[in-house]
Amino acid sequence: MIPLSNAQRRIWFLHSLYGENAVYNSSLALRLTGPLDRVAMRQGLQDVISRHESLRTLLVESDGEVHQKILDSQESSPQLIVEELGGRAAETALKEAIQRPFDLSSDLPLRAFLFPLGPDRHVLLLAIHHVASDGWSLGPLWKDFSAAYAARSRRQAPQWEELPVQYADYALWQRELLGDAADPQSLENRQLEFWRKTMDGLPDEIPMPFRGTRPTSPGRGGISIPFSVGQDVHRAVVELAKATESTPFIVLQAAVAALFTKLDCGSDIPLGTAVAGRTDEALHDLVGFFVNSLVLRMDTTGDPTFLTLVQRARQVSLDAYAHQDLPFERLVEELNPPRVPGRHPLFQVMVTLQNNGPVEYALAGVDVAPQRIPSLGTDFDVTFLLDEVRDYDGEVSGIRGMVEFAADVFTEDVAKAVTEGFGGLLGRLVESPQAVLSSAPIPVLPETTLPSSAAPATATQGDESGATAYLAPRTPREEALCGIVAEVLNQPRVGVDDNFFDLGLHSLLAMRVVSRIHRSLGIQVGMKELFEYPTAALLSDHLAHAPKAGTNRPSLSRSRRS
Repeated sequence: MIPLSNAQRRIWFLHSLYGENAVYNSSLALRLTGPLDRVAMRQGLQDVISRHESLRTLLVESDGEVHQKILDSQESSPQLIVEELGGRAAETALKEAIQRPFDLSSDLPLRAFLFPLGPDRHVLLLAIHHVASDGWSLGPLWKDFSAAYAARSRRQAPQWEELPVQYADYALWQRELLGDAADPQSLENRQLEFWRKTMDGLPDEIPMPFRGTRPTSPGRGGISIPFSVGQDVHRAVVELAKATESTPFIVLQAAVAALFTKLDCGSDIPLGTAVAGRTDEALHDLVGFFVNSLVLRMDTTGDPTFLTLVQRARQVSLDAYAHQDLPFERLVEELNPPRVPGRHPLFQVMVTLQNNGPVEYALAGVDVAPQRIPSLGTDFDVTFLLDEVRDYDGEVSGIRGMVEFAADVFTEDVAKAVTEGFGGLLGRLVESPQAVLSSAPIPVLPETTLPSSAAPATATQGDESGATAYLAPRTPREEALCGIVAEVLNQPRVGVDDNFFDLGLHSLLAMRVVSRIHRSLGIQVGMKELFEYPTAALLSDHLAHAPKAGTNRPSLSRSRRS
């Protein structure tokens, strides 16, 4: 049995928590102009799925544990779904296709849609669940598909070198790299100790100009606002990066921290960013989900100059990158921050900068151009998706992208004001890096903006420390639930008002609780219910109306890497 990688586990957990939805679907859409060989396209998709095991891997559960189940190439026939637009706009059809959910236990994580636009004109959409792919993966995926399509157009099989490793090999290697959790000298524990110290005293969330309180059932919709600054600002960002021996991303990271400080969000600003996670060259041509999240805790105290803030950001980033092997979800499990529906743990603002060379999309005998894809939502309160734009000679041309805001907590007016304010603030900061932050302009927000409310109360009850007096079970169902949680958490007893997460429950152990409730009580329950009803008393009341569990549970086949 092959375990999930840590990145897979994180996405699988969120998929289980929020149910089947499109938030974790990634996609690539391209306009194709020219004669298209649909047979070669289907065969090329089969070739790619045969080459990359991640694209024919299911996630199956057995006795509270989830494992990879890799299908044989013969078992995994990819779907090429040809759909007429039927009067719909291309963007509407694409969005509807992307929004089709994946069942990770039975569906291949890759689907292909072909939309005819007219004679020799099509839009090709590759919809991929994040559990099998990340942004980097689109490069090798298209490269291999393009080569396979060209070969199949000639009625030949593609000729390529065997990949040095597959994704399952990486998942096993990752466990070996991190070492034994019981060994204090293991890489996992050494890096965990760094992050414990770094995150000590971290605010649960920073106060932002929300429209009001967070909803108890987040909708996960997004508001996307275009962002752009010109060549002069871009050049100043690059020059400041060189002067501070940092990078353009670090300069932008410092500017985002300055933005939220100027918006009265405090001086302790945790930002998130994504790292590729492909620390071994053997992984560079592999399709799979390797991305890890890092917390960049920015300190803006003392009214520093922007130059000083960039220098602080540089040290924060270097320290974080040196400890990037620890999976983000492992850090969350260890720190166990309060759970609030719709609030990302440890940070709520994500910052990314794309400065890799663009993927060259080509297809034999066909002209290829990227097709815009509408946003499907966001995991974070605010996400900065920025790109460095350069001309053919490599000269700076501007920084562009999108800033996405959670529609649950921001209005569109506020989203536009924050985005515009960031553009103006960035220009001022890089133009005068020796000036202190207090001298920079404050982004002007609509007068109707409400101050951020305190985090919604969790189910924890009792004194200020969160402790509760022990209350024994009163019904057979409460007794069974307390017993299951006590057994999983290795606790001598669990009271009906004890919060499961205060006792140490986390994503891995939650699956065991769900599985044992299913097996012992014969009741269908999901992980989302554990977060919404995190005590035996609350969960017991909820389960009184829950459906009985079905009998068709997926079985786990023997893996060839067992």
